[in-house]
Amino acid sequence: GHMVPSVLEPYFKKGYDIRPTIAVTKAHIDFPEVKEAIRLGRLIPDGKILKADAQAMVTKAAIEPVWYLPGVAERFQCTEQALRQALFKETNMMYPELLTRTDIKLFLPPIGGLTIYIWGNPDTIPDESIPLTVRVHDECNGSDVFGSDICTCRPYLAHAIEECIRTAQQGGCGVVVYFRKEGRSLGEVTKYLVYNMRKRAEGGDSAAEYFNCTRNVAGITDTRFQAMMPDALHWLGITKIDKFISMSDMKYDAIVATGIKIVERVPIPPELIPKDAQVEIAAKVHVGYHGGDAYKIATAEELKGVTGRAANEYV
Repeated sequence: GHMVPSVLEPYFKKGYDIRPTIAVTKAHIDFPEVKEAIRLGRLIPDGKILKADAQAMVTKAAIEPVWYLPGVAERFQCTEQALRQALFKETNMMYPELLTRTDIKLFLPPIGGLTIYIWGNPDTIPDESIPLTVRVHDECNGSDVFGSDICTCRPYLAHAIEECIRTAQQGGCGVVVYFRKEGRSLGEVTKYLVYNMRKRAEGGDSAAEYFNCTRNVAGITDTRFQAMMPDALHWLGITKIDKFISMSDMKYDAIVATGIKIVERVPIPPELIPKDAQVEIAAKVHVGYHGGDAYKIATAEELKGVTGRAANEYV
């Protein structure tokens, strides 16, 4: 992890080539939505957390997943051998050492890692008396980077960043954990195929068929594995989250199951949702996303009336 240079210093002096799986650095980030929040008076630059030019100061950590197989097996109540056999099979037998080198207890899984962004003093994170705002965000390149309006990903991420900055300015700390789980871990190709099915569906893109379209393309609606997601939060020393900027029931359930307390769940403000993303939010609230007082759970019949942009509107 991040302690490789100090813990393994004697090995470096002997010439060993050892690479860490965690790296931490400082950065200034420039997010257009933060500039807009300043313009509208929702955020006020303080020169420490948020500069006058809208750049925010952060600490960030890049993390690659490393699994200690005996520990993972214990967590999922199976034998280490059963875990090794399952991994060997599910990775199409790419890693024979899983079976032939049982003395090697660590496995670097071929999956995406994560990045943690921290606003404020990271040392305060374990202190439950100091306010902590957190968002766990799964990658969405189309929206997060390029501003596609078919989903709520970038607006929710931007709202979380604003809340993190505000919490840090009030003496607390804000954290965004950004996981590489593109398209609910189904990948971007599958996601685009789902988009095409939605937009070309008989009757149009409807909230009633939102999850069915994914199931028809991929055979499943979601392949994200949230059970190990809270590990990053525990690495930070988090025991209580005052504001959890997420509506996801799956993320919430996974986090509280590990003993972390969540005081408040914060839905995305309705005015931030693009018109074409109304399909997504209505469908997700219907199946269990926490909408609080901001969102009404639509009936199955009402979902049919929540529609998005038609295929012919893209030409």
